[in-house]
Amino acid sequence: MTHPTRRTLHAWGGALLLSALAGVPPAAAVARPVSAILMDARDGSILYAENAGIVRRPASLTKMMTLFLVFDALDAGRLRPGDRVRISRYAANQRPSRVGVTPATRMTVEEAMRAVAVISANDIAVALAETVGGTEDRFARMMTAKARVLGLEDTSFTNATGLPGANLTTAQDIARLSLALLRDHPDRYPLFGTRSFSWAGRRVQNHNHLLGSFAGADGIKTGYTAEAGFALAASAKRGGRRLIAVVIGESSVVARDRRVAKMLAEGFAKAGRPKEIPDSLEEWLGNKG
Repeated sequence: MTHPTRRTLHAWGGALLLSALAGVPPAAAVARPVSAILMDARDGSILYAENAGIVRRPASLTKMMTLFLVFDALDAGRLRPGDRVRISRYAANQRPSRVGVTPATRMTVEEAMRAVAVISANDIAVALAETVGGTEDRFARMMTAKARVLGLEDTSFTNATGLPGANLTTAQDIARLSLALLRDHPDRYPLFGTRSFSWAGRRVQNHNHLLGSFAGADGIKTGYTAEAGFALAASAKRGGRRLIAVVIGESSVVARDRRVAKMLAEGFAKAGRPKEIPDSLEEWLGNKG
């Protein structure tokens, strides 16, 4: 099929942001084809792919790269988990999802990373970006540079949150980013499996519903905007084998979770890599639905 150009992508839909837990999405979120990919983390081989090369919005999957650069800064000694992250007025004014902190509030780097990984807090993502990069714009350029280093040629960033802007990626690149996080930051990857986040007496559950409901699932990140649709990058490990599944552009949380769960379950059930990548999920599942 013909992949949309970046100009076409900019014309798609409105820029209305909704919470991943809010009601029925607008039609703009469901009009585009779903992108899906399943990768074997042992060698990066692709077990299944459908529209995986379409350039589209990553929504909060963006925060996987945001945290990647924070992890890099920790490993390099430029940050420590106990360092305080200052919340600027600009960061505090980001749209939901957010923790809802006031300007000049400070939380530790460790707390901030958890807020971003678990509840996709936009205010805290920007605060971390400002801490590492000085400004969000400069941090976004660092994110794009990192994407190039990792070989993500169709990925670029203009913000650290995934809020409507000019961030671009593909399902294939997000799968590669997931693999890079597992490879380069294995000791920090478990952050993505944190089940809840607490702040000021309020506890919020992780938006990744596969955690605790799909055997072996231990990450990684959800996302939603009207432009992107419902997205999920997920990883699970069973019997020493790890798979990575990415879906972008689903019509609802339920449809997104069901598609990812089917991909992972069938991936674990199949002994090895298929000789040919099928054209549709139904074909790959043997028309089992």
